Amino acid sequence: MEYLTLGFIADSFGLDGTLKIISKTYFSKQRYKRGNKIFIYNKKDDTRIEYTVSSFRSSGDIDFVKLEEINTKEAALELKNQEVQVVKKLDDLPNGFYYFSDLQGCKVIDTDNNVLGIVKEVEEFPSQITLRVKRDGKADFFVPFVKAFIINVDIELKQITINVIGGML
Repeated sequence: MEYLTLGFIADSFGLDGTLKIISKTYFSKQRYKRGNKIFIYNKKDDTRIEYTVSSFRSSGDIDFVKLEEINTKEAALELKNQEVQVVKKLDDLPNGFYYFSDLQGCKVIDTDNNVLGIVKEVEEFPSQITLRVKRDGKADFFVPFVKAFIINVDIELKQITINVIGGML
């Protein structure tokens, strides 16, 4: 089973065990619906425990999530620095959206089918999402993940076709 990281627990909020989560998802409202199941993943001991969402609200990049099983500030603090995850389901995404984890490792080609490199990382900037592309023996380059540059994304082939403009490479 594959999991997606929704965010990282930064702290507790209030006395009732509400979690303060640094969000890494564009779909917080859908992911944290009352009754939804999420997982808290502890990298240190490689454990993942399932919880049920009781309530949710958001403020910018911070999500405040109350879980049915966590009812004290102390219990919430024990989860600090752990990841909040859900089971990855491809049918959850609207058409034209991709999981960052699916884009990483994709081969990047130009319109003439020349291989330019491999997506090393997907980076989020305030203005847009950007692909960091690693090249053999050369510096990485960046491709804004917008229609002007991205011609085609084929997750099955692990290939992204881009429009190269002067100065990009």
